Amino acid sequence: MATTHSINVQKRDDEGKGASRRLRRAGHVPAVVYGGDLKPVSIQLAQKDVWLASQNEWFYSSILDLDLGGDVQKVLLRDMQRHPFKQLMLHLDFQRVNENEAIRVRVPLHFLNQESSPAGKKSGVVITHELNDVEISCLPKDLPEYIEVDLGAIDLGDIVHMSDLKLPAGVEIPELRFGKEHDHAIAVAKEIKEEIEEAPVAAEGEAGAAPAAGAAPAAGAAPAAGAAPAKKDEKK
Repeated sequence: MATTHSINVQKRDDEGKGASRRLRRAGHVPAVVYGGDLKPVSIQLAQKDVWLASQNEWFYSSILDLDLGGDVQKVLLRDMQRHPFKQLMLHLDFQRVNENEAIRVRVPLHFLNQESSPAGKKSGVVITHELNDVEISCLPKDLPEYIEVDLGAIDLGDIVHMSDLKLPAGVEIPELRFGKEHDHAIAVAKEIKEEIEEAPVAAEGEAGAAPAAGAAPAAGAAPAAGAAPAKKDEKK
C-alpha cells in the first residue's frame, strides 16, 4: 500500500508576480493544483513546511494529501522551483490523481547488501550505480516510496538490469515494453584499472635532435650553420 503524507495549504486569490513576491516575503510559497475534472486552483503553503518536506524522498515520489480546511485532495508533486542560492522554494505544481487511473512516477532506488557482496569484498573492484531512480506505472494505491535493489550476490563482471528488479504487486516499468535495448543497467561490478602514462620517446634520427655536448659529429655530417670548416694538415 502507498504511504500518504498530509500537508496543510490555503487558497489564494491574488495572482501575478507581485502577489507571489509578497507571499514569499511573508514566509509562504505560491503553488497551483491542476488535473482531473476540476479547474486549477491557486494555493499557498508555509515555507518552513515545504522546506522540511523537501528534505525527504517521499515528497517527490509519494501521494500527498493537500488539506485545504478539511477538503483533502490527493496529488503528486510535478514541478518545483528553487531559489538559485537561498534555501527557499519559489513555486510548486501539484497534479491531482484519480485512484482508478494508473500514474507514472519516478521512484528512488535503494541499494542493499553491497558491502557484503562477493564484489564488495574484493579489492580492486568497484560497484557503480548506473541509475538512482526509475519510472514506474501503477495505480495510486500501489505506489511504493522506493524500490529495493539487492546486491548481495553481485560479483565481478555482473550487471543488474531493470528487468532484474523485484517490483511490488501492481507495479511495472513501462520502458521494458519496448524491447531489450531499453533494459538499462542498474548496477555494474567492474575492476578498477590504473592508467599509466608513459613518457614520449623521441624517434631515432628525429629531426632537430641536438648531439650531446662535446660529441664529435658523425662522419659525412654537414657542419653546423656558421661553423668554420676544419683545416687540413699542411705538408711541411
